[in-house]
Amino acid sequence: MNRSHTRRRLHRPALGAVGALVLLGLAAGPAAAHAGVTASDPRALAENVTLTFSSEAESDTAGIAELRVVLPPGIAPDAVTLKEAPREWKLTATPDGYAIGGPALATGTDAEYSVTVRRLPDAKSLAFKTLETYGDGKISRWIEVPGNGEKVDNPAPVLELKAAAPGATPLAPSTSPSPTPSTAPSLQASASAAPVPVPSPSGRETSAAETGSGTGTVVGVVAAVLLLIAAGTFWWTRRARSGA
Repeated sequence: MNRSHTRRRLHRPALGAVGALVLLGLAAGPAAAHAGVTASDPRALAENVTLTFSSEAESDTAGIAELRVVLPPGIAPDAVTLKEAPREWKLTATPDGYAIGGPALATGTDAEYSVTVRRLPDAKSLAFKTLETYGDGKISRWIEVPGNGEKVDNPAPVLELKAAAPGATPLAPSTSPSPTPSTAPSLQASASAAPVPVPSPSGRETSAAETGSGTGTVVGVVAAVLLLIAAGTFWWTRRARSGA
């Protein structure tokens, strides 16, 4: 009996130590996330949703100065507006997402900000690949998207979405207005109104006006020559008569 009682006493501290290790492991789970995202309304197709991002500072020598985010499919850069950010930080749209930054934060300070999204896409989850740039130029890349429950070294912030609300529909894509008949000139009318060129012997296209002008010039020259010949003949005849 004494031996059994002694063994129970020895096992209790061991079980307590194991339990403490399990609790520490569970507590370390959320803390291991270097970048995260939450939503005010985490449902597919939700409108005017506030997304709050947090990026853990890892550098011991410089603070975070900029965060560049690649938006998931279904969210356009112009559908994102800045709601709250560190002092003097600004948001700038990029071809595939946005960049937000300003004066570097104090070393060891996590970067937290929030944006408003016009409407979330119809999806089960959204991954926001993020690049953290520090004041000294160091870059941390949180761009890996875990799949099938596997773990990755540099996980991107992922937002899990619930089912869309009843009646929610995606935004219709914008279309450019087609030109009206009044603004689109008719090629047939333009062709009929244009003057028909007349080919000249030299190969240069000559218009009808130029052709008429050339013909009048030739007629005038011929008339002048005939007039000079007639005047010369009259003068010669008169002189001959005077001499006789």
